[in-house]
Amino acid sequence: MSQDKTVLIANGQGFWGDSLLGPLRLVEEGPLDYLTLDYLAEVTMSIMQKQKLRNPNAGYATDFVEMLRQILPTCQKKGIKVIANAGGVNPRGCLEAIQSVVNELGMTGIKIGIVEGDDILDQLPELIASGEKFKNLDNGEAVDSILDRMSSANVYIGAKPIVDALAQGADIVVTGRSTDPSLVVAPLIYEFGWSMDDFDKLAAGTVMGHILECGAQCTGGNYNDWRNVPDFARIGYPVVEAKADGTFVVTKHEGTGGLVNIDTITSQLMYELGDPVNYLGPDCTSDFTTIKLEQDGENRVRVSGVKGSAPTPTYKVSMSYEDGYKIVGQLTYTGPDAIEKANLGAAILFERVGMYGKPIPEADRFVELFGTNVCYKGIVKQEQEPSEVLLRVGAKSHDKNLLNTLARELAPLITSGPVGVTGFAAGRPRPTEIVGYWPALIDKTKVTTSVIVEEV
Repeated sequence: MSQDKTVLIANGQGFWGDSLLGPLRLVEEGPLDYLTLDYLAEVTMSIMQKQKLRNPNAGYATDFVEMLRQILPTCQKKGIKVIANAGGVNPRGCLEAIQSVVNELGMTGIKIGIVEGDDILDQLPELIASGEKFKNLDNGEAVDSILDRMSSANVYIGAKPIVDALAQGADIVVTGRSTDPSLVVAPLIYEFGWSMDDFDKLAAGTVMGHILECGAQCTGGNYNDWRNVPDFARIGYPVVEAKADGTFVVTKHEGTGGLVNIDTITSQLMYELGDPVNYLGPDCTSDFTTIKLEQDGENRVRVSGVKGSAPTPTYKVSMSYEDGYKIVGQLTYTGPDAIEKANLGAAILFERVGMYGKPIPEADRFVELFGTNVCYKGIVKQEQEPSEVLLRVGAKSHDKNLLNTLARELAPLITSGPVGVTGFAAGRPRPTEIVGYWPALIDKTKVTTSVIVEEV
């Protein structure tokens, strides 16, 4: 393997709903070998599971399929492979939708791979019987209390099955709940022939994936020194130039907006970090304190020195469950005395709800006055009272009818409460389901993944 070989990897989606301009421009505006796309978050899996229950063909990121319709011809022409965790809870459904798109485009010779095995919802009784506890990692609670309300359970799988799909010639690889960095680690293992126990290199790939996973957040997006970020509208999504020794350069396509420097990369490295010495993943444990960053020219940061060690014997499991309902409505109170009037309006609302015979407990109420430092409460002092405030008021409950009562009593505050109210144009709010999050662990030997590659 030539040490001079460079593999170009870019990430065009930081979450389900990120701008489609990311992947569209990445494949058009410069050279690439791999385009990765990260769609999944904890709550996303529960949403997809409910979609699949309503429609067996649903349960994946439909945005991904429609985006492929626009980029596939260019990807085939340039030889760009696509890796995405867009399969959600239905990778097979996603595969069939992609095949339809390829056929509609009149294309041939496209190999599509899917990775399955992360969805263990239906296996929970069997796994629990085998000794898996699925205790909540945050509070140690037993899973029994919410088992009958469980709506999704997905294992954060690693890079190996993605590598297997690439080894079978896949041009597109779709997974369910793989970890974000594993989407990037996999092509590095495949291209450079890295061993699954070369933990320093796997850690370098994990760091690379962590930098890329939020898209433009490492190229100037969501960055504290925002005034010095040029051309936000055309911000370039990140591209990595990777080498076989585990070193890499983070950059972006020429002529794009945004900014890549040590500070933008450091900001992203600190995102959702936890213990910097032991960044846990399914492929390895990474030591972020060993990372060395060097400015390597304009909009180029070189990363080296990353050290890693063996992964834990467990996978993380992202589980979600039904946890009642919530409702939030809003009104705008104008000055003078906007704060006092808004607080009184909220108090009136909850008192009137109680008049129907079932008050909402204090602990389940939500009152927030935007314009009064709610984002920086206790940090930034407010010198003067605002001339208007946005009252966001709501509650949570397992009783949907109780929340509907609150919704009905919100608008009447306009004519039977303090003066100076506006902002009810959105209409009466409706209760929405609360998705509870339950993080847990599972023995790796209890999880079996499978890979299917089909050619169109």
